[in-house]
Amino acid sequence: MDRARLAAAHGVATSYESAPGRSVPVPEDTVVAVLAALGVDASTPRAVRDALEARERAERTRLLPPTVVLRPGGERLPALPEGTTLRVDTEDGRALAWDGAAPLPLGGHVLRAHAPDGRSASAPLIVAPGRLPAPPERAHGFLVQLYSLLSARSWGMGDLADLAELAAWSGRAFGSDFVQINPLHAAVPGPPTDPSPYRPSSRRFPDPVHLRVTEVPEFAHLSGEARAEADRLLARAAGLRDAVLRDGALIDRDAVWELKRRALELVRAVPLGPGRRAAYDAFLAERGQALDDHSTWCALAEVHGPDWRAWPGALKDPRSARTARARGELLDRVDFHCWLAWLTDGQLAAAQRAAREAGMRIGLVHDLAVGVHPSGADTWAQQDAFAAGMSVGAPPDAFSPRGQDWGLPPWRPDALAATGHAPYRELLRALFRHAGALRVDHVMGLFRLWWVPQGCEPGRGTYVRYDAEAMLGVLALEAHRAGAVVVGEDLGTVEPGVREALAERGVLGTSVLWFERSYGTGEKGEEGGDEPLPPERWRPGALATATTHDLPSTAARLTGDHVALRHRLGLLTRPLAEEQREDAAAVAQWLALFGRLGLLPEGPGDEEAAVRAVHRFLLLTPARLIGVWLPDAVGDRRPQNLPGTWDQYPNWRLPLADSAGRPLSLEELAASPRLHALMEEVRGPGDADRPPRTRAARGGPIR
Repeated sequence: MDRARLAAAHGVATSYESAPGRSVPVPEDTVVAVLAALGVDASTPRAVRDALEARERAERTRLLPPTVVLRPGGERLPALPEGTTLRVDTEDGRALAWDGAAPLPLGGHVLRAHAPDGRSASAPLIVAPGRLPAPPERAHGFLVQLYSLLSARSWGMGDLADLAELAAWSGRAFGSDFVQINPLHAAVPGPPTDPSPYRPSSRRFPDPVHLRVTEVPEFAHLSGEARAEADRLLARAAGLRDAVLRDGALIDRDAVWELKRRALELVRAVPLGPGRRAAYDAFLAERGQALDDHSTWCALAEVHGPDWRAWPGALKDPRSARTARARGELLDRVDFHCWLAWLTDGQLAAAQRAAREAGMRIGLVHDLAVGVHPSGADTWAQQDAFAAGMSVGAPPDAFSPRGQDWGLPPWRPDALAATGHAPYRELLRALFRHAGALRVDHVMGLFRLWWVPQGCEPGRGTYVRYDAEAMLGVLALEAHRAGAVVVGEDLGTVEPGVREALAERGVLGTSVLWFERSYGTGEKGEEGGDEPLPPERWRPGALATATTHDLPSTAARLTGDHVALRHRLGLLTRPLAEEQREDAAAVAQWLALFGRLGLLPEGPGDEEAAVRAVHRFLLLTPARLIGVWLPDAVGDRRPQNLPGTWDQYPNWRLPLADSAGRPLSLEELAASPRLHALMEEVRGPGDADRPPRTRAARGGPIR
């Protein structure tokens, strides 16, 4: 009983509901291990009693909670002794006497309290807006994995110049308002580099592999042998690109980066002009310690390997004297990585600028991965913020009977609270720099995360709760300052009340067509059974899509190709015929609904028409945003990622292709009649004031 009370006091669950009304107890050793990762000893009954007494004593005597969050309509300050005086030290350096009720400026401040009995306390104070910025009444855009989108100028994978081109074209040709992309976070270097964009080294900085080297201004000033070497690298880059687009090779991120790194080292030898030097110095000052830490890790990883836990002695500590000396010894490489971060930031800014100049009301939608690699730059630089020996995952469910372990160390909620959630604020501010919106992967993690102790089966984990009011407050504050929309990926198991809390704050959800069913609630669907949800029953506060990067493409879903693929890879848990019957029945239900709604006048048997019908249906829903998975527009049948596989399938390495699997360049994509036919359906009457202004809008190629 005492251990359960102690666990509850620290937000650690001792049981959870695997289904409504079905409670599953958490193993005691899991609870002990998770509490230990939070700095709490619960290994013996005596240790539990001591820890519980210390916790309860601290709760009785403290004046302020670890972090105070204020917002319109939210909770006010906790009860304070009569006569307590309050002062707010604002983030802009002012000191304000405060009565506990008067409005305060938005921001991250410090609250100081002095009680008549002599006690005093201070706590981070987050003053947040009540709601996040709202999206346009109805907007549409493409969803794409950037690496998969190669143009005639790419170096073997899609880059930031390709992103700018896609945004400029789709904004002008179709009146699109956004382009949502995969996380561009910095990867742990290889070879081989983990190709997944959802297990990065750092979420605070983008990866320079996305640079278009030839668009770095100094590239034009290469001369002599440097110019000749650059030309040789360009020729090899063209070979990588042709191997993917012409010969069907997989995207080789490591080969791309090797060429870009060598070319960038040539370019770096070109002196910056006075204006560019001033801009670089300003960037260094603005990003400060975070950039210095990130670049130092990158330089040390070149010497000692990418796993900082295996580095010599004091180098494991970013603040040690030995690390400071190493930073000085490697100063040139540290500066090289700072320079790469600056270049990448500049090309990201250019892509967002191109989107807005093309008339997009949102522009780039960046993606925030749920965590980082345990050996990467962020965990090295912010060790106190991460729970040692723990990994984020998911409990057992119908899709993963053993549960899931994603190999991502979680943030410690107590460490976040002690700093006013500073690491989270810094991360969001970096992502919002050049974004019109942000997708938050596994947004339920703002409320709780499934922690798996190292060495345990994923199903033997437990939930750890976070201060959702603070997490949402920080998110609202940074989104408000950026004027950006937030979309939460809330697919899968969602705790009761979470979607409602997100909607109250203006965070959009994610609605995927194939999952929008009644599921026997008796409130939705024609007979209260497992029926497709009629369009008018969909929630308005969402991004509605046909699929995602982790799911089959629409063509594969309609044809059953995704079942055949999983069968070939040995991933099915039931006989093939049974899986095919169930899948075909589900698709037939949707097609029947499309027919009743008059969305499929072409009749059955036309795959391309059925894909258009799916999107016609999405347009009937009240969803604020409609996302078109770019591979759907050309009939690509291959998923970009197949969960449950590693080397059995080329996850995160496939170029965008047509229905026959033939890779398509951005230029070919822009001329695709199939794509134009679909986008004419998606382009609504609200876009009439933004007519097509490019030759590509009439079916011609991008020049």
